Amino acid sequence: MSEKKAYPLRINADILAALQRWADDELRSANAQIEYVLRDALRKAGRLPKPDSSKESKQ
Repeated sequence: MSEKKAYPLRINADILAALQRWADDELRSANAQIEYVLRDALRKAGRLPKPDSSKESKQ
């Protein structure tokens, strides 16, 4: 699994509340929901790094 890094995020209170409701509906934390949405957007834009196949073959 990749390394996790802390990143302070300033976000509009209304957006955070809507995101928290969405996360609750999908049984995720708000942090996990933000990461899910960002990963999905990166994948759709073709900007998500490809997995390193050499790391996967070692597992």
